[in-house]
Amino acid sequence: MILAPSLLSANFGCLEKDISMINLSQADWFHIDVMDGVFVPNISFGQPVIKYIKQLAKKPLDVHLMIVEPQRYFEDFLRVGADILTIHFEASLHLHRSLEEIKKLGMKAGVVLNPHTSVSLLEDVIECCDLVLLMSVNPGFGGQKFIENTYNKIEKLKALTIKKNPNCLIEIDGGVNLENANKLISLGADVLVAGSCVFSSENPIETIKQFKTIL
Repeated sequence: MILAPSLLSANFGCLEKDISMINLSQADWFHIDVMDGVFVPNISFGQPVIKYIKQLAKKPLDVHLMIVEPQRYFEDFLRVGADILTIHFEASLHLHRSLEEIKKLGMKAGVVLNPHTSVSLLEDVIECCDLVLLMSVNPGFGGQKFIENTYNKIEKLKALTIKKNPNCLIEIDGGVNLENANKLISLGADVLVAGSCVFSSENPIETIKQFKTIL
């Protein structure tokens, strides 16, 4: 299982300290949520901050674009250090073309589905995906409650990937914690994004270690 702590839940006043903690931990990726205040209500951070994170990070940057017209910024995010770039199905008019463009630039390409979006809509693009990120909360805010229907979506997505793209990773973002992680993995999740659970912990490194012991 790949664990990707979400820097949206980090202490922005001590960002270097939190990045160092992730570097020293057993976590695998940095998950970075980019919000534009249009596709989702909040605004988070953009290219200059990600460039700074890249200078300090010793693990891949998993950049999740919660923005309108994401195709305008693929090269920008490559330049500042994104290793994985995920774009929302709901924000992409030409999804197949966008996924191919991301891969041509040398990044891993992923699609994100909001809680209301059916897995079946990926039938014709799943073969282009390096990963699919299922939102298990409504995007735009940290600390939300996990949406139970996500379990059903994981099972459907797992069946689709087995059929058409066995190498495609399944990533879950929102309300992930030590209580539901085992079930998520058992149903087919490969990557877990953990935000509040990690950064609100009294001992984040130990919490990450506990995640990594889940089979």
